[in-house]
Amino acid sequence: MMMPPPEEPGATGSRCDLRVCFFGDSFTAGVGDPSGVGWVGHVAAAARAQGHDLTVYNMGVRRDTSLDVAQRWLPEARVRLKDGQAFGVVFALGTNDVDMQLGQVRVPPGRSLALLAAMLDDAHAARWHTLVVGPPPVLDRQASKRAADLAAAMAQVCTTRSVPFVDVTALSADPVWSQEIAAGDAYHPFAAGYARLAALVEPVLLRWLAGMPADLMKPTDPPQSIPRS
Repeated sequence: MMMPPPEEPGATGSRCDLRVCFFGDSFTAGVGDPSGVGWVGHVAAAARAQGHDLTVYNMGVRRDTSLDVAQRWLPEARVRLKDGQAFGVVFALGTNDVDMQLGQVRVPPGRSLALLAAMLDDAHAARWHTLVVGPPPVLDRQASKRAADLAAAMAQVCTTRSVPFVDVTALSADPVWSQEIAAGDAYHPFAAGYARLAALVEPVLLRWLAGMPADLMKPTDPPQSIPRS
C-alpha cells in the first residue's frame, strides 16, 4: 500500500511554520493578569485557532523603554528566529518612555522614534516581518496624553515603512480597562482588561500573519549570515 507523502515540518492550516518574537515591557509580559495569558497569549491562541502553526516568544521585560529594547532585541531575536519557515517581530512599547523621572520623560519622543525606526530597518534587513503596537493608556491622564502623542508619531514611522501599527489609545474609553487599572496598580489590568487589549491587536495581527509575503521567508543562508547593523 502506498503511503501518503510526508507533510512538511510545521504544516497545519497555514502550512507555514511561523516564529514570532514579541518585544516590549510589562504589558507584553502580561503583568497583572492572574491567568498568566496576557494579550500576547490571547492573540497567539486566536492565530492557532485559524490554523497558523505559530511559535511565540514573549520577550516582555518590566520597566523596559524603547532604548532598553533596542539594546537587546536583535541578538535575542537571532537566537530564536531560526529553523522555521517565516519569521516576524512585534514591537510593543512606549509606556515607559513617557514615564516621568526627576521632571523628565525617561526617553525623549524624538529618541523613541529614532530607535523604533532603526529597529524596523534592522528587522527588514534581516528579512523579518514587523508589526508595532502602541502604548496603552494608564490611570494618570497626563501620562496617557503623552503616550497617545507618542503613539500618533509611532504610527507615522510605521506608515513610511509600510509596517502595520495598532493604536490602542481607545482603551481610555473602555470601562473594563479603566476599572481594572484603577483597581490594580494604576498601570496594569487584570485578565478582562488584557482581553480588551488583545481584541484591538488580534485582527491586525491575524491579517499580518496571513499576508506575510514570500520574499520574507527564511533565507537559504544560515542565520549567522544575516546582515548585522
